[in-house]
Amino acid sequence: MTSRLNRLAVAFVAMTLATLGVTVANPSPASAAMTICYNTSQAGSYASVANQAASIWNNATVNLTLSANCGSNLRIYRITGGGSYAVRTSLGNGRVYIDTQQAAQYSVLRIMTHEIGHILGLPDNYNGNCSLLMSGGSAGTSCTNPYPSSAEANRVSNLFAGTFAAERSADRAGADIFRDSWPSMLTTVG
Repeated sequence: MTSRLNRLAVAFVAMTLATLGVTVANPSPASAAMTICYNTSQAGSYASVANQAASIWNNATVNLTLSANCGSNLRIYRITGGGSYAVRTSLGNGRVYIDTQQAAQYSVLRIMTHEIGHILGLPDNYNGNCSLLMSGGSAGTSCTNPYPSSAEANRVSNLFAGTFAAERSADRAGADIFRDSWPSMLTTVG
């Protein structure tokens, strides 16, 4: 009975949000994986990197599947200048911008996986620890680790399982913008 009520509640919320024109990740029952459709039509040469990052998240998490070009929950853009960043409009929905200048200095796969991590609900963690994906550029240019730690992966899995239901709310206004994960362009001295 509880399972049926959960499915009905999810269907009602999805229908209400669809009526309002809000795109949400697949509103399937809590026991099934949610699908986040990402669009790489504006990613240029970084489309294959986006596919690698999606594969990393798919292998690291449960309750979640990132699938290429089946919709536009997540749009990925290749930009020049301004820094790499993510704009999360709701859990599993938003935009990722990869700056070609930063990608020339830092691992582009680490940048992509990190920024997608924001869309999946993770905040920055500027502690300089290369083993933590969400430490971003604070781990330095030599850090190329594109994999979330088990704690980061478990947090995403829990978010998409509904464990942290308050953080899944799409009712709040505005977007979360995650900038400055990667230090600005390095300059040479001398």
